[in-house]
Parts: sequence; structure tokens; C-alpha cells
Amino acid sequence: MLSAQAQEDTLRSEQLQEVTVSARRQGTLRLGGAQNGVRIGQEELFRAACCNLGESFTTNPSIDVSYDDATTGARQIKLLGLSGIYVQMLTENLPNFRGAAAPYALGYVPGPWMKSIQVSKGASSVRNGYESITGQIDVEYLKPEDDEGVSANLYGSSKSRFEANADANVHLSPRLNAELLAHYENDWGHHDDNDDGFLDQPRVRQWNLQSRWDYLGQTYIFHGGIALLKEQREGGQTEHSSPHHLFKTNIETDRYEAYMKHAFVLDRDHGTNLALMASGTLHQTDASFGHKGYDATERNAYAQLMLEHHFSDQHELSAGLSLNHDYTSGRLSDKREDFPRETTPGIYAQYTYSLDTRFVAMLGLRADHSSRYGTFYTPRLHLKYAPSELFSIRLSAGKGYRTVHALAENSFLLASGRTLRIDDLSQEAAWNYGASTAWSIPIGRQTLKLNAEYFYTRFSRQAVIDYDADPQLIWIHDLQGRSFSHTLQVDATYPLFEGMTLTAAWRLNDVKTTYGGRLLEKPLTSRYKGLVSASYKTPLGLWQMDVTLQLNGGGRMPKPYTQLWDERFPAYEQLQAQVTRWFRHFSVYVGGENLTGFRQKHPIIGADNPWGADFDPTLVWGPVHGPLFYAGLRLNFGNKL
Repeated sequence: MLSAQAQEDTLRSEQLQEVTVSARRQGTLRLGGAQNGVRIGQEELFRAACCNLGESFTTNPSIDVSYDDATTGARQIKLLGLSGIYVQMLTENLPNFRGAAAPYALGYVPGPWMKSIQVSKGASSVRNGYESITGQIDVEYLKPEDDEGVSANLYGSSKSRFEANADANVHLSPRLNAELLAHYENDWGHHDDNDDGFLDQPRVRQWNLQSRWDYLGQTYIFHGGIALLKEQREGGQTEHSSPHHLFKTNIETDRYEAYMKHAFVLDRDHGTNLALMASGTLHQTDASFGHKGYDATERNAYAQLMLEHHFSDQHELSAGLSLNHDYTSGRLSDKREDFPRETTPGIYAQYTYSLDTRFVAMLGLRADHSSRYGTFYTPRLHLKYAPSELFSIRLSAGKGYRTVHALAENSFLLASGRTLRIDDLSQEAAWNYGASTAWSIPIGRQTLKLNAEYFYTRFSRQAVIDYDADPQLIWIHDLQGRSFSHTLQVDATYPLFEGMTLTAAWRLNDVKTTYGGRLLEKPLTSRYKGLVSASYKTPLGLWQMDVTLQLNGGGRMPKPYTQLWDERFPAYEQLQAQVTRWFRHFSVYVGGENLTGFRQKHPIIGADNPWGADFDPTLVWGPVHGPLFYAGLRLNFGNKL
């Protein structure tokens, strides 16, 4: 008995001496290869409500998200000081959301569907095509092979917006998995906080479904899926704003997608893989902007055959063939416009040399032949040198091209009372050069992560949206002169104490384009941005508090300056905060956006006469609505913990 009791006491003593080591998973990780970029995970996405892709970058110092106009709610990102159309959008390494989808694409990806977002700056890999000029954004969805179960997210805001999301995974066999993603959104509000007679944001109803499958074999892997989206977007004057005929915008969108990926493992020892990827998209838009009607149908097909081989730990080669086909047809009011079909086959090769982790060189070259523009070549180079774990430097250079779908990509401009004039446009082309350094500096028991980067983008051909030529004209024409962007950014992250992380960043933009023979600042573009973001999670991980403050610098307004707007718009600040309470199978979050209450006083020029030539809702440079408060509930069932 005594011996047994002693053994029991010994075991109990050993159990009491066990130590549990836990660490908070980082939400944003820098890419480890030669390219300059970051991977934004769910830990970072959950720091805000993150209702869709457009609302996923509020804590990111590199990317800005703004409204293009105040009636339709069209939004765009800006990277390296330039419009989001120069960022190649990908979903799991497949090009997506181009052309007619561009104005509202940021709302087509629900936040709870995303597993991560990979942001690459500057000239990116040639494997995904020639369109990346300022970078790539690749969205990775939740996977069918993830843990079985069901998760859901419910969201409601003080601006009368409700969202419901759900995802479900089923493992049909040890190798075959299925997943269903569902999203419903309804914004039924009639908010007009500035009393200009127009809705501050459009009423949006969206239904979004995806069915995804995968088969994970020893030598063969398959991923495939289909997606369906239907959206109704209504904006314009409120019902009581005018005794006369109301100015309304109405946009109805139907979008269908299908994709498949086949991967064959030929030699595991040398990492030899053969992959075939293909996707098809049908995008239909039926829109009206006051008296102007615009319908567009865009069809896209894409395929890529890729071979990868590791000759050794130091030498890697990726080569492949690609084919892209675009066809867009449209009707503007009573005039039908069929845009030329474009079929572009291409071939590429990319070589990577790695000397341990100290030096990485990636050289890529591709050649493409467009049925509209002929043959063109895309060279890209990335270098990384890391003499120690505490310091690294990256250099990049590369060229990018882009076919312009001027009306489809900028259909929101039809809401303006100005005349829209579009010339016969050339293919856009630009060089991008970048340099960055990353430091890990031990301070006390923690490490300060410091990054500094500079990017220069120079256009040789560009489609210029010209507000300056005439106060009653918006003119999209080819560049006549110079156009460039300089971007300098410094950011730092430091864990102040256990559970508390602080990030601070500062960015300066110098973006200029030639308008009417004069080199001017690009209008509606902030000269600088400052960001301070703090995140605290309690030791047991039950509570999380997040706060982000942004300072957006002023910029130029279009000429000629009239009584309708000043020469420059001012700097403004935005504050957002969120508190999350975590439980075993669910979490509750409450928060607010634009808590400083700043909003652009007159986002709609000439709102008192929407049928006049001076009416313009597209000169938006700041928030269009005041403070917003929200609450939400995330649920997890089954093995999704």
C-alpha cells in the first residue's frame, strides 16, 4: 500500500511539473522566397469584420481601399499608389475578376470563405501571366480537405446590413472530399447622413454559392469547383429627395465560374510535377445610370500546362504553356458595341537558383502572342540576399502588359453628368523596379521587425482617365507624355508584452501623369498614409481587442477648380476597433468603423441637379458615410475548432 501510494504521489508530482508552451500565431507572414510579399492569414482577417475581400485590408499598410463613386458603391484597391486594375487578381493561382467584374469584384469574395490572401508587390512570377504590373493578390479559399464540419458567420451593422455565411466539409473517403460555401447579403438601408438627397451607400442583395471538390492520391491530385453569383445593386436619390423624376442607379449581375486543376507527380525525389489548370467565366451585367443604360456580357476561358522540376536543392525550373481568350459584348443605351475578341497563347520558363537560404535568384521570361496586339515579351527578375537571419535585401525588375476594357472596367463613370469619351486604346505596358530590406532586431526579450521598401513604376503606354481636359468631359485616351509612380514605405512590428503586438507604418506616394501636355499629380490620390495598429489577446485567448488608426494624406482635385471643389482635398483620419470573445465552438465580436466620424462633405457634386452637366458622383477621395457599428457571431460545429 505504501509503495503504491508513493508511486501515485510521484506520478502526481511529475504531472504538476509539466509545462505548456503556447505562442500566438502570426496573422501576417512575409514570403520566404525572392519575391516581396506577405501572406495574410485568418488570424489577421479576424481582426476586423472582414465581410468581403474589399474589407480585408483595413489593417494592412500597403493596400488602400476606396470608393470609386458615391452612387453605385464601386470600390477599388490601390497598390503602389496606382489603381487596382494594375494588380493581377488571382483565386488559387488562377487569373480572375477581370474586365466587367473589376468595379465590384472586391465584394464578390466573402471574408469568411477566405483561408488566406497572398499579396506580392512589384513584378511577380511569370507563371501566372503577363498582367501583373504593381503586384498580385491571390485569394486562397477554405479547402475541401480541411477538417469535417460546418462553420457559419452572422453579421449585422448599424447601416442596415445583414450577412450570413456558411461552409461545410464532408470527407467522402480517405482521398475524396467535398465542400459547399454559401453567402447571403442584404443591405436594405435608406441612410442619407449628409442630407444631400442621395443614399450614402447602395442597397445590395447578393447570393453567392460555391461547390468545391478534391481528390488527393499518391501520384494524382484533382481540385475542381463551380461558383454561382447573383447581385442586385440599387443606389441614387432617396424616395423623398425630389418632387421630380428620381435619379437612380440599378446594377444586376449574374456570374458563373468553373475551374479544374490536375496535378501528376512524376518524380517525388526531384519534385517533378506536371499540372493542367483551366477555368471558364461568364459575367453578365444589366445596368442603368439615370437615363443611361449599359449591358455587358463577358466570356473568358483560361488554360495552363505547367512542368516543374528540381535538378538539385539549388536549381529549379518551371516551364509551361498558357492560353487566354476574352470576348466582351455590350450595349450602351441603344448602341450595341462588340469589342474585338482576343486570344493569347503564351509560353514561359522560370529558373530559380537557391544557395541555402542566403541567396535566391529567380529569372523568368515569357512570350505571348495576342490576336489584337501581336507578339510581346515579359522578362522578370527577383533577387534575395540574406547574409544572416537578422537581415535580408530583395531587388526586383520586370515588365507587365494589360489589355484595356475601358467601358467595362469603368462603367461607374456613366453615373456622371459629364460626357464620357473613349478613344481607340493601345495595350498598356509598364516597367516596375523594386528594392526592399527586412531587419529583425532583438530588443529585450522580443524582436523588432523593421521593413523598408521602394518601388518605381514607369508606363510606356497607358490608358489615362482624364478629368482635366474639360469640366464637362471625362476622356479616356492613350498616354501622351510621361506617367510614373514612386512609392516609399517603412513599417515596424513589435510585441510590447505578452499578447500585445503593435504595428506602425508610413508610406509616401508620388504619382504623376501627363494631362494636356502638363505633368501633374494623379487626381484623387493621397500623397501619404500613416497607420498604427494594436492587437491584444489575453493569456488564455478568451478575449481579443484590436484597434487601427489610419491617417490618409491629401491630394489633388481635377482641374479646372471651380466653386464645386477646391484645388486639393485635405488629410483625414479613420479609426476602427473590434472586441472578440472566444468560446470553444463559437465567438462573438462587436466593433466600429470610421469611429472618428470623418466623411467627405460633398461626395456628389451637383447633387441638387442630378440631370445637369455638373452632376458628378465619381470625385470621391474620402469616406462617404459616418461611424458604423456592427456585431457578429462565428459558429463552428463538428471538427472545425
